[in-house]
Amino acid sequence: MMLRSWRERVDHLLKQDCLTEALALAWSFHEGKAKAVVGLSGDASKRKAVVADRMVEILFHYADRALKKCPDQGKIQVMEQHFQDMVPVIVDYCLLLQRKDLLFSQMYDKLSENSVAKGVFLECLEPYILSDKLVGITPQVMKDLIVHFQDKKLMENVESLIVHMDITSLDIQQVVLMCWENRLYDAMIYVYNRGMNEFISPMEKLFRVIAPPLNAGKTLTDEQVVMGNKLLVYISCCLAGRAYPLGDIPEDLVPLVKNQVFEFLIRLHSAEASPEEEIYPYVRTLLHFDTREFLNVLALTFEDFKNDKQAVEYQQRIVDILLKVMVENSDFTPSQVGCLFTFLARQLAKPDNTLFVNRTLFDQVLEFLCSPDDDSRHSERQQVLLELLQAGGIVQFEESRLIRMAEKAEFYQICEFMYEREHQYDKIIDCYLRDPLREEEVFNYIHNILSIPGHSAEEKQSVWKKAMDHIEELVSLKPCKAAELVATHFSGQIEVVIKKLQNQVLLFKFLRSLLDPREGIHVNQELLQISPCITEQFIELLCQFNPNQVIETLQVLECYRLEETIQITQKYQLHEVTAYLLEKKGDIHGAFLIMLERLQSKLQEITTHQGEKNTRELASLKDVEDTMVDTIALCQRNSHNLNQQQREALWFPLLEAMMAPQKLSSSAAPPLLSEALKSLTMQVLNSMAAFIALPSILQRILQDPVYGKGKLGEIQGLILGMLDTFNYEQTLLETTTSLLNQDLHWSLCNLRASVTRGLNPKQDYCSICLQQYKRRQEMADEIIVFSCGHLYHSFCLQNKECTIEIEGQTRWTCYKCNSSKQVGKPSENSSEIKKGRITPSQVKMSPSYHQSRGDPAAKKATSEPVLDPQQIQAFDQLCHLYRGSSRLALLTELSQNRSSEGYRPFSGSQSGPAFNSIFQNENFQLQLIPPPVTED
Repeated sequence: MMLRSWRERVDHLLKQDCLTEALALAWSFHEGKAKAVVGLSGDASKRKAVVADRMVEILFHYADRALKKCPDQGKIQVMEQHFQDMVPVIVDYCLLLQRKDLLFSQMYDKLSENSVAKGVFLECLEPYILSDKLVGITPQVMKDLIVHFQDKKLMENVESLIVHMDITSLDIQQVVLMCWENRLYDAMIYVYNRGMNEFISPMEKLFRVIAPPLNAGKTLTDEQVVMGNKLLVYISCCLAGRAYPLGDIPEDLVPLVKNQVFEFLIRLHSAEASPEEEIYPYVRTLLHFDTREFLNVLALTFEDFKNDKQAVEYQQRIVDILLKVMVENSDFTPSQVGCLFTFLARQLAKPDNTLFVNRTLFDQVLEFLCSPDDDSRHSERQQVLLELLQAGGIVQFEESRLIRMAEKAEFYQICEFMYEREHQYDKIIDCYLRDPLREEEVFNYIHNILSIPGHSAEEKQSVWKKAMDHIEELVSLKPCKAAELVATHFSGQIEVVIKKLQNQVLLFKFLRSLLDPREGIHVNQELLQISPCITEQFIELLCQFNPNQVIETLQVLECYRLEETIQITQKYQLHEVTAYLLEKKGDIHGAFLIMLERLQSKLQEITTHQGEKNTRELASLKDVEDTMVDTIALCQRNSHNLNQQQREALWFPLLEAMMAPQKLSSSAAPPLLSEALKSLTMQVLNSMAAFIALPSILQRILQDPVYGKGKLGEIQGLILGMLDTFNYEQTLLETTTSLLNQDLHWSLCNLRASVTRGLNPKQDYCSICLQQYKRRQEMADEIIVFSCGHLYHSFCLQNKECTIEIEGQTRWTCYKCNSSKQVGKPSENSSEIKKGRITPSQVKMSPSYHQSRGDPAAKKATSEPVLDPQQIQAFDQLCHLYRGSSRLALLTELSQNRSSEGYRPFSGSQSGPAFNSIFQNENFQLQLIPPPVTED
């Protein structure tokens, strides 16, 4: 009954043309997962056989349906998509039912009626083969499979399939030919190994391709390089007992395969040798192809040679062949020969070594690598010898002879290796300095020896002594590194280093790197403890070799004496530097006189050379302008700290110096020079107007004897320029006053709006006692409302100690808002109030307020204009927000200046208080900001 039940369910799906669902349901019955077969009695294998037969019937029906419902018209892609949806279902269930006979006979024959269905069927087999779920395939299907992938140019897929299949189903000769023609070398080797147990033939075929170009010295093509790499991997797998490209060689064949491969490699001649062929062609070819990798293959093979006597004999035999091929032949490069002897050194250094190598051969290699007559491949030969020594080959050489030959060949890395073994670290410094490729690394080496633990005091002292012997070389190489080395390790011996530096240029570079922080030396200048005489010595050298950088350097230097430095700059006639130092000393007038003298000399130079070439005249004018700008900057920096008389002693001589050439020059002066001098004079007038009163300037000009005789036309341009400046400043002042008035008006309006705004409590009960404030009539208690909206009885707040004393006044704090923030420290609470975190009360009212609106006395008591703490705090916050010069003070001073002395706010003719004006302060700034936005 139960079986009849599952048949009925499957037949029901078939009637509805649901073949895929019917197959799935039948398979679930086959595996015993469907409910209809749970608890069935009887033989399970019999039940599976019945279901399997029924599934085979459905599969035939499914295949017929796939062919019949195939679109007859349309693109080929549509047909492929149709069969890709249908055919994999057939393949899946045939393999699940383990019916490969059905799959590759009746099903394959039926689907082969349609070429598209046949191609899809063959492609469906690929994932099963690659996953090793389908190993055996009939010869006909395999042939069709290879042909199909060939036609679609998917030969790489064919190679992947072949190495996963049972070779018995293949036509070996045909497959080998196909693989060779399509360069499927992995598949070819697989077929030879698995199909014929033949391991030598693949190597012979590959050698025939790569050997001729290598022997002829030609460059291999990319395809030949691929073949050579596969050949090396194949040899390695055979000698290691592994199958190529995957799996393992059967254990009974491993010794045989190893012997065959060794015998093949050490053959004296190939099977088809020509008379010109050299001995041991296979070893020679592999060495020419990739020496290092071939020797690595042999090294891995030698690791497995333990107690096998025959293998040890093969090992010695192949080493002898390697030596004979490479040492007695000049075709190999130093790098290749070095690889061989590095390989031998590693083998000889093993504790269980059984190899014998004549020591004379190592001496020959040393002679070959250190040949002084051969300058080619110098770095390569040195690196090869270094690898040989590091691999243990040093025991094969006499060390003294090795060092002599290395020094002669300029192999400084070899010398370093030998000296380090003997702890002669000081000699290594010579190795670095003589090696042009590594000379800059000497600083790091010296630093490491002196700082890294593990070296004795004698070794460190010898290294430092050697460094001192070569200090000039170190400074000339890298002055910054040399200075950093001295400052880090021997800051107390700087004077000794200075004495050793006889070359003044090197001394200058060393001191600049040591003292000038802009050079990037990573040393704390405060820890150097350099005496002033050393700094002054550097300044003197700077005056000699780079005078244009003296002022900039003095600005960053420390620890020098002003008097001695002034004498140095005077000695080298660096007037600008002397003026800078006098200003730093406090002698402003002396510095000004020097700059004024420089300016006058340059002005005299351009007036005495009028009419010369324009280029020279322009250069002279540029010098005048630069000197004048420096002089003006000197006066401006110091005018704030001088009185009126001292200011005039600076500015008026400067103005006179600029006007003098204009008075003395003839009317025939070049227009370019005349206009330039007038422009520079106006620049002086504009600069001094900020420190000297305008009437004083005009009075000084008019008192000049030249202009006092009615020649005002000559200075008309200067006076008009000063008047234009005055008009500009007047307009600027009026605009500034208007802006300040508007800003103050907005601020006061916003303040008034803020302090008069009413508060809306969030609730009508006290936040502490939770009673409505209207119902507590028994006590004359005030109601406190905060800006946060919380409402309290004053008595409740007092009980919670929510009061704080600030500047002698008692202020309330909101209990709920501040209970989580309070820590009980008055200082912190005070800071919080200043920042607005604690909200003082905004409104106070008595409980009888609502009943006494008609009481005149009550009205009088509540209408008194008194600022409460909230209003006071709002005002304080506003003042803090606009902190700076008082706006009222600005307006007051502006109004006073406007009504006095003809409206000259920047006038300097007033005494004392005039120069304490806000506008005369060098830090005065106008803070023009938009008015604050108020909340409605």
